[in-house]
Amino acid sequence: MAEGDRSTAGPGGAAFLGLVALTALSLLVTLYWIAFKAPVEATMGIVQKIFYFHVPSAYAMYLGAAGCFIGSAGYLYRGTQAWDSLARAGAEVAVVMGLVVMTTGPLWARKAWGVYWTWDPRLTTSLLSVLIYVAYVVMRVFASGGEAEKKFAAALGVLGAANLPIIHLSVRKWGGTHPQVVTGKGGGLQHADMKTALLLGFVAFTLLSVTLIWLRMRQDRAAARLEHAEEEALQLGVVED
Repeated sequence: MAEGDRSTAGPGGAAFLGLVALTALSLLVTLYWIAFKAPVEATMGIVQKIFYFHVPSAYAMYLGAAGCFIGSAGYLYRGTQAWDSLARAGAEVAVVMGLVVMTTGPLWARKAWGVYWTWDPRLTTSLLSVLIYVAYVVMRVFASGGEAEKKFAAALGVLGAANLPIIHLSVRKWGGTHPQVVTGKGGGLQHADMKTALLLGFVAFTLLSVTLIWLRMRQDRAAARLEHAEEEALQLGVVED
């Protein structure tokens, strides 16, 4: 059986398919609970339901950034393709989830503050993190896949993680208008079904992030194996350049 067939039909492939099914189920349950079970908040109205996507997506962005950091540090230490694939997958997930955060946030802000954007410390530091990982992804797409480029990207992945604690502590250190929605009093989750909706959101976005990172790692490692095989074929004169 070919290697690609083994990766799909073997234990790892079965585990991945199971994760995909679990992720899909959790997303469906979360959407149902948010739409039909969680009550409409008295002050914010239906817009408050953005909260159940905004906060978990921010957490998922942290997960992607953590994956990028771990993969980048591992690549700088070991220099193997697996670590590089993890770093690349984590950065891409951080960008996707960061865009969800930066889209849902202004929609919430328009209702709560009357403006879509203000240079609040947490908003500004969050935007900076998204731009860092966008820069990482753009560099990996357009730069050559040489050792020097991978190491430079890995260094950026490690340095990019330094901004994450600043995002978390920005409200406490510098104030601003952004509420401490989970640990403080800014969430307004007075009803049990609201708290359940948020918990389901965290579970769903965590599973989604892990699934996307795993999928992207599989794709990147397969592409790297194919590129390596093509280079070997060229060296052996099997195919023409």
